[in-house]
Amino acid sequence: MQLTQASLKNRVAVAVAVLLVAIFGYLSLIRLPIQLAPNVERPAIGIGTAWRGAAPEEMESEILEPQEKVFQGLPGLTEMSSTASAGSSNITLEFTADMDMQRALVEVINRLNQVPSYPVDATEPRVNLGASQFGGNPIAWFSFKPEANNSKDIATYQDFINDNVVPRIEQIKGVTKVSSFGGRPYELRITFDPFKAATLGLDLTQFSNLNNSFRNVSAGSKDVGKRKYTIRYVGKYDASDLMDMILQWRDGKPIYLKDVADVKMQMQDIAGSITQNGESALVMNVIPEAGVNVLDVMDELKATMKDLEAGLLKDNGLTLRQLYDETVYTKSSISMVKNNLLLGMFLAIMVLWFFLKRTIPALIVALAIPICLLASFIAMDILGRSLNIISLAGLAFATGMVLDAAIVVLENIIRQREKGLNPTAASLIGTSQVWAALLASTATTVAIFLPIIFLKDESGQLFADLAVTISVSIIVSLIVAVTVLPAAASKWIKDDNFEDHHYAWWQGIADFISNITNTKTKQISWIVVLTVVPILVAWMIIPPADYLPAGKRTQSFGFLVAQPGLSAESAKEDLVDVIRARMQPYVDGDKSPQVKNYFLGLFGQGAFFGVQAEHSEDVDQLLRIVNSEVLTNLPDTFGFARRASIFRGVGGARQINVDLQGGDFESLLEVGKAAMGKISQLLPKAQIRPSPSLEYGEPE
Repeated sequence: MQLTQASLKNRVAVAVAVLLVAIFGYLSLIRLPIQLAPNVERPAIGIGTAWRGAAPEEMESEILEPQEKVFQGLPGLTEMSSTASAGSSNITLEFTADMDMQRALVEVINRLNQVPSYPVDATEPRVNLGASQFGGNPIAWFSFKPEANNSKDIATYQDFINDNVVPRIEQIKGVTKVSSFGGRPYELRITFDPFKAATLGLDLTQFSNLNNSFRNVSAGSKDVGKRKYTIRYVGKYDASDLMDMILQWRDGKPIYLKDVADVKMQMQDIAGSITQNGESALVMNVIPEAGVNVLDVMDELKATMKDLEAGLLKDNGLTLRQLYDETVYTKSSISMVKNNLLLGMFLAIMVLWFFLKRTIPALIVALAIPICLLASFIAMDILGRSLNIISLAGLAFATGMVLDAAIVVLENIIRQREKGLNPTAASLIGTSQVWAALLASTATTVAIFLPIIFLKDESGQLFADLAVTISVSIIVSLIVAVTVLPAAASKWIKDDNFEDHHYAWWQGIADFISNITNTKTKQISWIVVLTVVPILVAWMIIPPADYLPAGKRTQSFGFLVAQPGLSAESAKEDLVDVIRARMQPYVDGDKSPQVKNYFLGLFGQGAFFGVQAEHSEDVDQLLRIVNSEVLTNLPDTFGFARRASIFRGVGGARQINVDLQGGDFESLLEVGKAAMGKISQLLPKAQIRPSPSLEYGEPE
């Protein structure tokens, strides 16, 4: 083989090539971003529109229907689903797996511009790639609470957090979005007195368009003498001067806004609340950019939050606590896979040494492991992949597979040496005789994994790292086996004593197999036994099928669906206070298991609940308690909790959606109730959540 022959003639060049792979492999390794799981882009786009105070029916007729009309015929669109609720609407557009999502995003924005008009009070539609309202999975959650000597309501700090803390976090490299929840921002509120307006003969319907007429207008410039003056009409009022706004003139006298209305800055109405360990709090999450090293982002995030805690937050009477840190699980998961990888390498080398009984040949074969792994790091860096549990698992799988070709080549080289050939000739002939078979073996293995890279759906994106690492490692292992190994064997294996130390063992095994298969009856019996028994054993012990493992996170998350139209005060009494009373003994340590932290967020009809056990081994027990004691028997409220998965937002194999459609909403409600009852009977342990609620909406 010419490649092997060239390697034997240029051992120095082979050594230099190995050194270059080692150097660039190490540089690629330290450049690779570290993440828990690969980035998976869902081929979907979400559009959200807010219209404060609007009923769901108005959201549907004035917002959703015009938007749905312009989205008809959108290229690549497979499904469009819409949801209307009080004050907001959402549309989810799902596309084919091979759709160019950047092109689809531009097309969606262009279609939105074709909507004729929106209500005056409605906000501009928000478009999110991936259909997530957050834009990704947060790597950190923080809570803010007043200090013990600070009696100020934490809800009043919403604007302070948005204006001072959020911008600081958004400046961190690798952070794409920061959101805060639980407070009540301030707003300028104008409250008209209808009796005063009627006394003065004012029509309040005229005032809704006043804001459009009060604005600053530029009118060019005018030369006066030696100077040039800019002409501007100043019609916009500052908030402090708004009381003196002139509404109308009557008999030469102005009617001011303060004559018929009260103008003041005040907090918005209560729309929701956040409680953390039973106390009111503000929370903030941090979402990283795709493809960044989350460990580096978290380190800088913690340093920034530490500075804010010691300075700005302390000066304003606030305390800070980190509720969630994804990198803790990321570090432990990656560390576990790394340790398994190193252990696998060690065991592979020990097995080689056990059978070869010589150090130099064992080390020559083992040399294939680091070379192939480092080459995989180079390929991952070039392809823009990340170091995560999937790619590390691929490297762990490849550790044993990359030795196959090297073992075959070395064994054949030793066989040629036993025939009396010199080291160089034995290396050349021994490699040339088996390289074609190794090529076929490598091609079949790569043919299994390589097509995964070209899959565009979620499973393809998720397991592409696995395919890259295994495919590259196997291909490089073939190259190493026909170049590096012959060159090393011809140089370092000088011993002419190639006695097999396990000959007696092999001979005993061969004699035993011959004795138990020396008749046709025995042969047929063994064929039947070796075929039927494995099938029966596999059928008996096969684990339940699943798409992805849930992992061993210490956090559990729950969802609650309250009755429609539930007021904020009733929600506090019926949900927040009840859950606080049920959770407090576990937080204080009076009951087991110990709870490290829990939070409850209540917004409108829905709520989200999170709890973290003090010890990881208590998660399953705590989850059972939450579902059986904490989130049960709540007034007109349905709730459940489950353990957080390491693959959040990926796939939906653990979820079954049953869609009901019809023109009569009352009939749909009846069918939905019947279906929910039937599903509860068929799947008693399933967590069933209707969306929307199976009750009529908010009272009108």
